[in-house]
Amino acid sequence: MLDALLLIGGLAIIIAAANLLVEGASSIAHKLRVSDLAIGLTIVAFGTSAPELAVSVTAAASGNTTLALGGVIGSNIANILLILGCSAIVYPLAIQESTQWKEVPFSLMAVIAVAICANDLIIDGAGPNRISRIDGLILLLFFSIFLYYSYRLAKRGGAAEPDAHVRELPVWRSIAYIVIGLGGLFLGGQMLVKGAVGVAMRIGMSESMVGLTIVAVGTSLPELATSIVAAIKKKPDIAVGNVVGSNIFNIFFVLGATAVITPIPLAAASNIDIMVAMTATVLLFMTAFTFRERTIDRTEGIVFVALYIGYIVYLVVTQIN
Repeated sequence: MLDALLLIGGLAIIIAAANLLVEGASSIAHKLRVSDLAIGLTIVAFGTSAPELAVSVTAAASGNTTLALGGVIGSNIANILLILGCSAIVYPLAIQESTQWKEVPFSLMAVIAVAICANDLIIDGAGPNRISRIDGLILLLFFSIFLYYSYRLAKRGGAAEPDAHVRELPVWRSIAYIVIGLGGLFLGGQMLVKGAVGVAMRIGMSESMVGLTIVAVGTSLPELATSIVAAIKKKPDIAVGNVVGSNIFNIFFVLGATAVITPIPLAAASNIDIMVAMTATVLLFMTAFTFRERTIDRTEGIVFVALYIGYIVYLVVTQIN
């Protein structure tokens, strides 16, 4: 009963916090002449990645490293296929040219970096397969490069025109919304994951399965709520930037910081999940060359969600077998 209450209460807090975060971030972006994309890639992406960070660090510190890796990879898959898919169904998402050719490839590079760092047996011919502390420091170095790029993007501006979809707020209220939103996302994510994991463990799911499904979807709910709210408010740059930025944060920062605390072992089956994450990122890049140029339309959104459901079915079948 308590686990169910935590799950429902966490979801309610996440939805309310996401709405505050999008309102505050959009208002600040326009007041400072900073593009919505830059805001989505940085403050919103970091805020919605806070649950992944909390779960991964806590899991690593307690020795549950399989849960940490599964949660991050599973969250990245859910971010693209489930969250962007659902957001595109609500409102077609236009993708900026810079996002297509810079941020999305950077996100793909992050997944490839994890695959290279973790597969010691394939690369060096010596094991065990794991993301070591040195690998973690390398991931954090890539993260610092991404932060510098985001800083340059913010300096470039590009949101000077008034927008009828943005609610103008006093600076103090915008900041308060952002702070409360980030805090709410973190608290709600923690509550939801704790409740969901409790429920999952009661029905006998493996730690890896819990990480790739319950934890991944649970920690991705902030991205889901934020992106859908942004789509409803017709702010596609925040919706897309939030997901792409969150995926970059999840791998370079969350996995990097977690590996520095304790090395993260890689199970052989996890390579399949990493390949799914790569494929999802490539699909996101390829949407620029479909019927509506640089737009994830409703049809593509439905395809994304269907692919995610197929992936979950595969995980369940594998678990049963």
